[in-house]
Amino acid sequence: MPEEAALSRSRLARLIADGAVSRQGRAVTDPKLRVTAGEVFDLVVPAAVAPDLAAESIPLDIVFEDDDLIVVNKPPGMVVHPAPGTPGGTLVNALLAHCGDRLSGVGGVARPGVVHRIDKDTSGLIVAAKSDRAHHGLAEQFEHHTVRRHYRALVHGVPDAADPRLRGVPGVSFEDGGVLKITTRLARHRTDRQKQAVIFQGGRHAVTRARVLERFGAPPAAAMLDCWLETGRTHQIRVHLAHAGHGLIGDPVYGGRRKLSAGALGEGAAAAAAFPRQALHAATLGFEHPATGQVLQFEAPLPADLSALIAALRGA
Repeated sequence: MPEEAALSRSRLARLIADGAVSRQGRAVTDPKLRVTAGEVFDLVVPAAVAPDLAAESIPLDIVFEDDDLIVVNKPPGMVVHPAPGTPGGTLVNALLAHCGDRLSGVGGVARPGVVHRIDKDTSGLIVAAKSDRAHHGLAEQFEHHTVRRHYRALVHGVPDAADPRLRGVPGVSFEDGGVLKITTRLARHRTDRQKQAVIFQGGRHAVTRARVLERFGAPPAAAMLDCWLETGRTHQIRVHLAHAGHGLIGDPVYGGRRKLSAGALGEGAAAAAAFPRQALHAATLGFEHPATGQVLQFEAPLPADLSALIAALRGA
């Protein structure tokens, strides 16, 4: 197949099974058919079918868009993809309405190709493909971990290489420049299927790095971190920072019941206790454009709720 057709092996397998491939006018549906040199096969790629999802006119903060992809600054509270508990109001529903007939049919369906996700209550940058070639190119970059993703995180405590407690936490180490490195394996929690858990046998390899950008309180009781991913697993930053003992402020799943010291942070402690979501923002996203090869990098400013929380913590 010509490379510009951007058809994956799985997509081709479905097309063969659907009778889209023929030899001398007769459909070939056996994917294991032996072929000989010189034989000619015809493949007719059908027009993309309409998705079984509703297009919803929801405002989007669009950072970049062209014929192949779209980058959106997602607000907190928006789910990326419809699921049984959230059949509508998602980023995908909004993209269907925004892109309309400009979607060229990812996998044979006129829908945006979401190659990565961020949690409902995490704000920030996410890219979606509008064409098959963009979908395959972006998916390959995410698979090979070449996409640059940095997050801003507000956490309990301050990760410090001099902290003897951290030296005893499995999978936690420090690199040059005081960079915190967390290397574990992640898998679904044994009793709570909505959570991820740190393990060291089985599961999926996961590496998170973080650097302290700012300390809050006297003595310091909270910090803002710059976190970046070597791998991209579900809830990775949230579960890794909790494993290191520096869970995200406001995280209802992994943050535990830990409270910040009012003595150290004053009114900042009350603002943190009242913060309604995990304090995590996907601030930077960089990748190579899958069609042009141009290196792209985008930044999203902190949302209003995080900025207000930071101001309260600085006030201490």
